[in-house]
Amino acid sequence: MPVTVGAADLLQFTTAATEHFGVPAGDAQVLAETLVTAELWGHPSHGVLRLPWYLDRLRSGATRSAAAPQIAADLGAVVVVDGRDGLGQVVAAHAVELGVDRAHRHGVSAVAVRNSGHFGTAAYFTRRAAERGCAAILMTNASPAMAPWGGREKRVGTNPWSIAAPGGPGGVVVMDIANTAVARGKIYHARERGESIPAGWAADADGVATTDPQRAVEGLILPMAGHKGYAIAFMMDILAGVLTGSSFGTSVVGPYRPEGSSGVGHLLVCLDVAAIADPVEYHRRLDLLISQVKDTPTAPGVDEVLIPGEPEDRTAERLRAEGITIIDETWHALATIAAETAVPLPQPISTQEISA
Repeated sequence: MPVTVGAADLLQFTTAATEHFGVPAGDAQVLAETLVTAELWGHPSHGVLRLPWYLDRLRSGATRSAAAPQIAADLGAVVVVDGRDGLGQVVAAHAVELGVDRAHRHGVSAVAVRNSGHFGTAAYFTRRAAERGCAAILMTNASPAMAPWGGREKRVGTNPWSIAAPGGPGGVVVMDIANTAVARGKIYHARERGESIPAGWAADADGVATTDPQRAVEGLILPMAGHKGYAIAFMMDILAGVLTGSSFGTSVVGPYRPEGSSGVGHLLVCLDVAAIADPVEYHRRLDLLISQVKDTPTAPGVDEVLIPGEPEDRTAERLRAEGITIIDETWHALATIAAETAVPLPQPISTQEISA
């Protein structure tokens, strides 16, 4: 049976379990916040089902427990950071702090990151920049998941990216997409639930379309929008991998493998809104754009037009009140972690507590 727990309790458990592996308290909380935030946004594919993967990499030493990113080059508005195999979430959070600070100084900044790790949900980081007055673009490369267009062996990562800007109903307008038909974590989530995946998501190891999530994990994720998704993913690998001096293509190691340096690269670009536009006029114009979009007559069966980031904001508000539901296999994995670390599992919320 699935288990429902409170977000704060899940955050506390995830933080404490991560600290058990030598991760400093502040860094452990960053990792935990990214995972629990993904759950609150309604994206369990990027939530706590990934915690065992990150902990396995800490256990093996593939990821350093104490992240110590270093500035490899500093040109003012442009900074190159060596993540030194730290947790990707911690390295990315450091890049955001640098990027926002430099954008406020120079109007624009670019932070190139090498030797990092998988950082989870990109929108978590671009939202942080937008909340501090910057429009932000963040891209990362990832371990191979798709075949080049016309090929049948995976050589290119999902290489996701996110753009966020200040404003809108939730305070931030944000998009976050992989360049595949679906993020790989959604296939893992379907496998844990024992469900088939939709046609068009993946192919097996022979390049034949499949709805079996296990065959998909062993095979290929298909690009979004055909050749266009492949082309965008390829270019993201140039910007996040080749340009930054990090790993790229088939040399990137994903969080699913417990050993081996990840070599993930990121590129963050921040634009200080106040350096480009009068903030009051910017928000007036953005509100006009949002109202034009939301006032669009809806298609049959659709109640409302939403803007990017709005579904996640609404889901988070609901799940903070109702609790986060965790499927059986993920809960069993958390129970194993609890037994190993002596960190108590979050107490399930009863139906009566939710209705109250």
